[in-house]
Amino acid sequence: MHCSQRRKHPATLSKYSMRSLGIDLGTRRIGVAMSDSSGVIASPLTVVARSANHGNDHKKIQELIDEHEVDCVVVGMPLSMSGKVGPAAKSAQDEIKEMQATLSVPVHSYDERLTSKTANESMMQANMKAQARRRIVDKIAAAVMLQGWLDHVDRGQK
Repeated sequence: MHCSQRRKHPATLSKYSMRSLGIDLGTRRIGVAMSDSSGVIASPLTVVARSANHGNDHKKIQELIDEHEVDCVVVGMPLSMSGKVGPAAKSAQDEIKEMQATLSVPVHSYDERLTSKTANESMMQANMKAQARRRIVDKIAAAVMLQGWLDHVDRGQK
């Protein structure tokens, strides 16, 4: 997996200067998280309301890529608990292909099983009310997924 460090050649990548955007695709909202500039720590960034058109959603993601000088995008893959590709994962795969064709940086996928559950449990432990949790769960889940990817992928291989 390679990310285009400030859109430079992947062979010049340094683990100390790579920013990734994590995406949690939903039917109503897209959760977005971002790594720090060293590519080590993921933090929630925003929630993008879905439009009727994936192209419009991807334009908003491209705006975030440009604004934050992102080097790659990691999209959560909603595999079933058994690891199989179900309808949600198939839909995500199709949208990832669209994103790969339109976004200016590499787009990867990463297993997002249990990220929403982990995000909700963390917020419940922080005594957040259900209404507050619903507003931010998508970007928290995106951060959990992105952190998993950052921890999983060897920095020299991005």
